[in-house]
Order: sequence, then C-alpha cells, then structure tokens
Amino acid sequence: MIKLIIRYKWFLLAIMAVGAINIVDKDLGTRAIGTTMMTLKEMILIIPPIFVLLGLLDTWVPKDTMVKYMGEDSGIKGILLAFFIGSAAAGPLYGAFPVAAVFMKKGVKFSNILIFIGAWSTTKIPMFLFEISSLGAPFALTRLFVNIPGIIIIAHILNSLVSKDEVDEIYRMAERIAD
Repeated sequence: MIKLIIRYKWFLLAIMAVGAINIVDKDLGTRAIGTTMMTLKEMILIIPPIFVLLGLLDTWVPKDTMVKYMGEDSGIKGILLAFFIGSAAAGPLYGAFPVAAVFMKKGVKFSNILIFIGAWSTTKIPMFLFEISSLGAPFALTRLFVNIPGIIIIAHILNSLVSKDEVDEIYRMAERIAD
C-alpha cells in the first residue's frame, strides 16, 4: 500500500490540490475537473492507436532496416526520414515519446530521434495546412523554412552536448520501457 502511495504521490497530490481548489472556489474547481476530464478523454482516444502502430512497427520493421535508414551511418536520408515521419504524425507531442523509445530500441541515431521529435512538435502537415488557410501561405512557408534548419541545428547541438555515456543510458532506459 505504501509503495502505491509513493508511486502515485504526484497524482494523489494533484487530486488533493483540485479538491482544495474546489472547496475554496467551486467554479474554478469545476472548470479544473472539466479540463482534466477532457484531457483524459483525449488521451484515451489517442494513446491506444499510437501503441497499436508502435507494436506493428516493432514487429514488422527489422532492426537492421531501421539502422540502415536511420542509424549512425544513415546521413541525409536518416534526417529526411526523421522529418517525414515526424511531420506526417498526428496527435499531441506526448505521443512522440513512445515512438522515440521504439526508435531507440531499433537502433536509430540519437540526432535523428531529436529531429523526429522536433518535426513532430513543429512541422506537422495538418498544422501546416491549417496555417496556410488561416494565416496565409507566406507566414506558413516562412515558419516552416525557419523551423527546418532550426530543428536540425538544435538536434546537432544537443547531440554534441550530451555525452556518449548519457546517450547510452537513455537508450538503455528506452529499451526497458519499450519491452
């Protein structure tokens, strides 16, 4: 029982905080609960399809193939593939991290994983199309053409700042999570 409480301490603390807010300000508490329920519903609808696709990726795509196309010696094709997969993705950013864990398990280069996460967060095709329709093509194209080199530069800076031992530890942790 104590292990459960320790494991879920932040969740329990959040419930107590919302309860306290509800006592102090009923309207604010009701809105907080409503927002929480809406987010929970969104997660329930998005996370299962992501995990199904991850299972298929893990089962159908051999590690050798991932290493060939996105591994250490993948070069520009790994960068382009990381951008394409990240840009074609749907769903919120928290969906990118389980995919990144499977990529790590499959031997994808660390900088390509960072590029994939950057692309998922900023260059999604549906978001780009929305920007064109609501903000205009010049804005959307400018933002896209600024973001693409920015993502690559940030990924390579992060890759150079994180030591090989730290990257290896991240990959080991991802391997435990992905299994």
